[in-house]
Amino acid sequence: MPDKKSKTPPANARARVTDIAAAAGVSTATVDRVLNGRPGVRAATLQKVMKAAAALDYLPESDLYKAMRPRPMQLVFLLPPRSNRYMQMLGDYIGFAEDHLAPFNVRCKYHHIEGFNPRVLAQRLLHYGRQADGVAFMALEHPLVREAVNTLAEEGVHVVTLISDLSNSRRAAYVGMDNRAAGRTAGYLLARFLDRDVTHPGPGRKPGKIAMIAGSLSYRGHEEREMGFQHALEEICPQVQVVGLREGHDDADTNYKQARILLEQYPDLAGMYNIGGASDGVGRALKESGRDQKVVFIGHGLTPDTRGLLIDGTMDAVLTQHPQNMIMNCVRIFGNLRERRDALAGVEAVRISVILRENLP
Repeated sequence: MPDKKSKTPPANARARVTDIAAAAGVSTATVDRVLNGRPGVRAATLQKVMKAAAALDYLPESDLYKAMRPRPMQLVFLLPPRSNRYMQMLGDYIGFAEDHLAPFNVRCKYHHIEGFNPRVLAQRLLHYGRQADGVAFMALEHPLVREAVNTLAEEGVHVVTLISDLSNSRRAAYVGMDNRAAGRTAGYLLARFLDRDVTHPGPGRKPGKIAMIAGSLSYRGHEEREMGFQHALEEICPQVQVVGLREGHDDADTNYKQARILLEQYPDLAGMYNIGGASDGVGRALKESGRDQKVVFIGHGLTPDTRGLLIDGTMDAVLTQHPQNMIMNCVRIFGNLRERRDALAGVEAVRISVILRENLP
């Protein structure tokens, strides 16, 4: 009479899902989710299942470590249009920095979107944010944008504001320079370049006129720069007259037109501060008017355009924040949030770099 078949699989037989489930003390459905990388399994349960699979030689060791590693965090960066060269540089860095970001177990994408229409920005924020684990963007100070950020936070999507912050929102962190301090720095530099004694302005000197161009004062960062700039000038060089503020939407052609109007309206214009991007438009207007070596010009963002303007003397100084540091800070913050650490743990504050022709990197 033949022996009954044993219910124990031969020693060289491959373990089955039911064997792993029994060893780990979970259901076969849970094992299936873990082995196929599906969501909905706690980290502790995942480790139990993977250890059981390893003990039963279901997975080779290399596959075990790969499977136990969390899936890459999906991050998306929403940037203003490519006409802003600094924003183009940020996007380019994200595009070619995959090897640098690999140790952080993230996958990064970026999109250039309409940055000055709050309704469109809010819609794009919700659209792309719901496809990701985290989203970083340059915020407009507007209720629609704030509501979109709060909605994503409620849905478990981490939001980081980039370059310009958003007040009273549930964003997780802000990455960027202290914009009020940046404005004050620009005011101090401009006063010094006007060749005035900034501590004791001499009597009888002819007051100079100063103009400003911003991307948009709906950017909190630009508003803070403008306030810091004006306060610094009032304290350091009170005889200087600030004659107005224009908006150029960080577009070179618009900035060019605004600068031409200012130069024609104020023949005695002594200085200009471009609060946002696209300084090449302002530089073109200064050159065409023949006043590129007479008007003190301070701007933001070291790009190939502003580099050229510094070299030929059209610009006197550029305040900048390094694109690589900005992106890496965002990635570190998202990693902290994934690990439930403080968002800014190990993240250095963004520093303001003052670039002159003599110290160009």
